[in-house]
This record gives sequence, C-alpha cells and structure tokens, in this order.
Amino acid sequence: MNSNIQFTDSFSQRLWAMLKKEFIHMRRDKVTLGLILWIPIIQLIIFGYAINTNPRHLPTALVLGDNSPYVRSFVAGLQNTDYFRIVSVAQSEQESQKLLRENKVLFVFSIPPNFTRDFLRGDKPNILVEADATDGVAIGPAMQALTQLSQTVFDPLLLGGTQKLRYQAPSFEVIAHPLYNPENITSYSIIPGLLGVILTMSMITVTAQAITREIEKGTIENLLATPIKPKEVMLGKMLPYILLGYAQMITVLVMAKILFHVPMYGSIFLLFLCIFPFIIANLSMGLFFSTLANNQLQAMQMTFFFFLPSLLLSGFMFPFYGMPQWATFIGEGLPLTHMIRIIRGILLKGNGLEQVWVDTWPMLLFACTMLVFAMKRYRQTLD
Repeated sequence: MNSNIQFTDSFSQRLWAMLKKEFIHMRRDKVTLGLILWIPIIQLIIFGYAINTNPRHLPTALVLGDNSPYVRSFVAGLQNTDYFRIVSVAQSEQESQKLLRENKVLFVFSIPPNFTRDFLRGDKPNILVEADATDGVAIGPAMQALTQLSQTVFDPLLLGGTQKLRYQAPSFEVIAHPLYNPENITSYSIIPGLLGVILTMSMITVTAQAITREIEKGTIENLLATPIKPKEVMLGKMLPYILLGYAQMITVLVMAKILFHVPMYGSIFLLFLCIFPFIIANLSMGLFFSTLANNQLQAMQMTFFFFLPSLLLSGFMFPFYGMPQWATFIGEGLPLTHMIRIIRGILLKGNGLEQVWVDTWPMLLFACTMLVFAMKRYRQTLD
C-alpha cells in the first residue's frame, strides 16, 4: 500500500515538474505565444466584419443614350437598392468595355436613345446590363435586385394620363449579358485564382524556413565563414524556388486546360512575365519571416499569420467588393489580390499589358520592399 502511494506521489511530482517546465518555455517564447493569441483574433475580425457573401455598393458604370426624368429616376433607383454604386458615366460602349476589362467596374448599364419614348408608348424598352462574371458570387444578388426595381421604379412619375402604365409592370426588360464567364462555371473562376493561392502558400513556406533551418542544423557557422555577402545569400536562397514556382504554374495551367477546360484567351507569355514579381514578392516575404523567427516552428506560424489574410481578403474565396473599406485597403496591399486579377484578366478576358500593369507595379513595389527588409534583418542576424 505504501509503495503504491509513493509511486503516485512520485508520478504527480514528475508531471507537475514537466508542466512547470513547459509553462516556463511558453512564457519565454513570446513570439509563438503572441501568434497563438493573435491568430484567432484576426480570424474573428475577418470572418465577423470583412467577409460578406451578399456584397453591396458594387462599382457600376452608365452609358446614357437618354437623360429624361425617367432615366434619372431609374439611376436613383439603382443606387437606392444599395447594390450599385455609380462610379463612372462612359461616353461610349468602347469606354465601358475598357472599364470592365480593367476591373474598375462590375456592371455597365446601357440606356438606349429611345428609352423614354418607347416606355411612354407601353413598348417596354430594353436596358442592357453587362456584368463581369469572373466572380459570379459578387454579381448574383445584385442581378436579382433588378427584378424588383423594374416593377415600381417609375410609379412616382406616373400621374395623370400615364398612370395606366403602372399596370403594365415590369416597366422595362433587362437584358443581362454576363461577360467572361457567361455560363457561370465555378471552375473558371476558382482555378485561375487557385494558381495564385498555391504559389503564395508554397513560396512563402519554403523560404520562411531557409535561415532558421541553417541555424537549427548548425550550418549557419559555415555560411558565415565564407565571403558570401547577404544579397548573394538571399539570391541563392530564392533562385531555385523561382524555377519551382514556374514549374508549379505550368502544372496548374496544363491541368486546368485538360481537366477543367478553363479558357485561356490572353497571352501565356504575358502571364509568365507578370507572375515573376509575384513569386519574388512571396519569396522575399518568406525570407523576411526567416530572419525574424528563432526556429522553424515560429517561421511556420508567421507564414500562416500572413497566408490567412491573403486567402480571405484577396477576393479568392469571398467577393472583394463586398468587404468594408478597411478590409479592401488591406487587400490592396497583398500580392495575391493583384495576382488573382491578373490571372483572371489574362485567361478569361484576354487582357494585355495595358490592363495588367495596374496590378503588376504594386507587386513589384511589395517585392522590392520586402527584399530590402529581409537583407537588413539578415545583416543584423550576422552581427
């Protein structure tokens, strides 16, 4: 009986000693503890405030062939639905198409010249609605709101002899043209964006452990003993993975074409050029994490800390324009946001250099900035 009691006491003491040891390590590892506490907070904020599957205030352009009170009433009705935000009045169809291709608007409403005359005759004029269907989730609820709008939008103006037109609802016919993905095939939207997600995850992960791996294996001393400069170390760490990134890109594009029949209207060579700064941006970010982390576990935690907002705020999983302004501001600073626009633009819209440059230079700026930070941190590590 006594031996059992002693064994129990000894077991509890050893267990308590082990728990104390782990809590001491946890308290000393402030980076890991901070990340563990901050990651759920960030998830809660993003999912609670930024994610919205019913986006409103979507950027919209108008092509006005008529400017009567009825047309102005229709435009006011569009904005009152809260789904449409008028950001431009195009002077021509060519200008409106350019706005769609450059991702500046999601909708273009074209009012025909004889709209008012045909409406007063009871002929139910047509309104052409062109929508960027590369993200079907974003435009779906807004298109449904148009049905209700056509029933009542002109009622306050229908007085006297025109009052009989109230009983001829809908007042006009909406001709919807979903562009770039008219059949709303999900894979056409998901697969191009998935290429950017795969590259982000793999490129940051492999380089985030680059320097911490050297430290943990004890090979950093050999590296320090060589005359290699910090910038040469950085380039040596990055160049092999640039080739790996292009190999991943080719694999995804080939599989997308063979298995999912994703259209590729634009120049693949242009896509190869545009993806280079994106790869560099992610590799630089990973190297920066590698200089901050004390071990590979911390490096992986930092990677997840960056990857989660990139995934949720880039427009890949949820409509970009459905997020609040502060979330879109953060999203505009993420390379994945711009890469998704470039890939979808080239493959689905056939965009050229003029259209993709607006999303290319932010990735170049991000890549240069993070590379400078990583080199400065690496010099500090050497010291």
